[in-house]
Amino acid sequence: MIAVVKIGGHQEIVSVGEKIEVDKLHAEVGEIVTFETLLISEADGKGFKIGAPVLTETVEAKILEHGRGTKIKVFKMKPRKRYRRTQGHRQDYTLIEITKIAGKATAPKKAAAKTTVKKAAPAKAKSGGADDLTKIEGVGPKIAEHLNNAGFTTFAELGGAKIAELRKVLKEAGPKFAMHEPKTWAKQSKMAAAGKWDELKKLQDELDGGK
Repeated sequence: MIAVVKIGGHQEIVSVGEKIEVDKLHAEVGEIVTFETLLISEADGKGFKIGAPVLTETVEAKILEHGRGTKIKVFKMKPRKRYRRTQGHRQDYTLIEITKIAGKATAPKKAAAKTTVKKAAPAKAKSGGADDLTKIEGVGPKIAEHLNNAGFTTFAELGGAKIAELRKVLKEAGPKFAMHEPKTWAKQSKMAAAGKWDELKKLQDELDGGK
């Protein structure tokens, strides 16, 4: 069974067992949230119901985690005005798993063996693997690559690093990277390793390029 639901200002096509990322929801991890349903039908398109504008049946989902997407840079320039501005942005998101559609929690057979994840950008890496160090304010993809090469592949490892060690990595990477200041990276990484994402976000909102 599939459904079209209203989540914030967007519409999503979902099925039971599916995991999707949506704009950040104000709910705790583990909570069950309910969404308004615009349409419900079988996977083959039969037995569909259309709301006017919504149905009485609802879709339930479980909050799995909160996180922040990949950082993007916004550059603004006004020719002949000496105006240059560079800003960074990381979109907040919430990863949810659809648990029930119209009170039914049985996932379709085709989806049972494989779970579909839209816009995969998990805040945590799988156990035993490397973490996404770009979640740390001030660490971009290139710096993360140099840190990985230096042996810092997880939040826990970066959280235990000394500032002198991190500055050495940046210096060896070249002048382009030596200008960065890593004094808050260990503190941020300890929060990430402990899963304290809300505290980390609050800290990062106060930082400017990791400083």
